Amino acid sequence: MRRTWVEQVMGMPVSLLARGEYAESAEVEAAVKELYVELSDVDRVFSTYKPDSEVSRLGRGEVGWDEVDPDVRVVAERCAAARELTGGLFDADLPAGGWDPSGLVKGWAVERVGGLLRAVDGVDWCLNAGGDVLVICPSAEPFTIGIQDPHDPGRVVASLARTGGAVATSGTAARGAHLYDPRTGRPATSRWLSVSVSGASLEYADVLATAAYVAGDGWPEVLLPGYDGLGVLADGNLQATPGWGVA
Repeated sequence: MRRTWVEQVMGMPVSLLARGEYAESAEVEAAVKELYVELSDVDRVFSTYKPDSEVSRLGRGEVGWDEVDPDVRVVAERCAAARELTGGLFDADLPAGGWDPSGLVKGWAVERVGGLLRAVDGVDWCLNAGGDVLVICPSAEPFTIGIQDPHDPGRVVASLARTGGAVATSGTAARGAHLYDPRTGRPATSRWLSVSVSGASLEYADVLATAAYVAGDGWPEVLLPGYDGLGVLADGNLQATPGWGVA
């Protein structure tokens, strides 16, 4: 038995697939409802597009760090840790000033709401937040995750089976040159169209995918133990680390 949901949250489609005998249970329905409410709350606090969000007000100096929602300080600490972890390739501090935690917030938020899904017994879950995927499979039956072709969103260039963990992709094909290189303060340029990273945590996979894309040809060296990647070149060729595709 399968059930699916899709809602537009945090400026992107967030889809959820439940699989299993209890996929139509009231417990599943309640967990899904709470999940979307929590993601909407995250968007209310962290959106850089909403003028009344905590992050926007912080950027305008209307509130100080001691006045913002506690989750903002938590995310700020995690962004600082991510900067250290990636040798500065991931940085929420913008070159022209200001602070934008968007590169970490999505993975952090999805990992957090994943706790709601793990609390439901006997159900497999595949949560897709704008192309970044979290998989929870107590049945040990894998989901197949497709890696989108940067040239053609309607096709995939690779797929991998996962019984748990996460896959995140970073690049400029979908949103243009929105990534910058903290080493230069300029937009990131690369012959890679995208880099996808798989591993246990979507928060870490998302951060590492961003850092790997910014790193350019040295992207495999950015990955942490337990995380693997797939790079897509502009000519369509692929490069994968040894553990990519290993469940």
